[in-house]
Amino acid sequence: MHTRRRGQSSSDQPVADDPPEWSDVDSEDVEERVVSLAEEGHSQSEIGMILRDEGVKGTPVPDVTLATDKKIGEILEEHNAAAEIPEDLRNLMERAVRLREHRERHPGDAQNQRALQNTEAKVRRLVNYYRGDELDADFRYSYDVAKRLLE
Repeated sequence: MHTRRRGQSSSDQPVADDPPEWSDVDSEDVEERVVSLAEEGHSQSEIGMILRDEGVKGTPVPDVTLATDKKIGEILEEHNAAAEIPEDLRNLMERAVRLREHRERHPGDAQNQRALQNTEAKVRRLVNYYRGDELDADFRYSYDVAKRLLE
């Protein structure tokens, strides 16, 4: 949004209704592994990559949705292991905190100031999007709130 580059068009994933024949994992085992990885502190995207690479009981899981008929977020919500704030918002807040701390150390860095303004604008837009559903209705973004949430 704030760059001079254009978006990148990509093709759609092939339509698949069943998991591959070589990946015969039990959906309950996949759900248990997802919950255990979440309790270890991994994010949803990290969980997906770990299941793709390591798998469950030595068998890779190419797509959790095909194996369990649920998304990783749905599995975590069922087992009360979901994160307080959505992953994309958390990542942007971490970046904003890092940029602000850099600005305090280097007050003359104008590019950093611009990057901080753009990042905080993205955070506020995402907060507006999630407010009421995944965030409290009275949630407001500020540096202090982000710092407290990320600890």
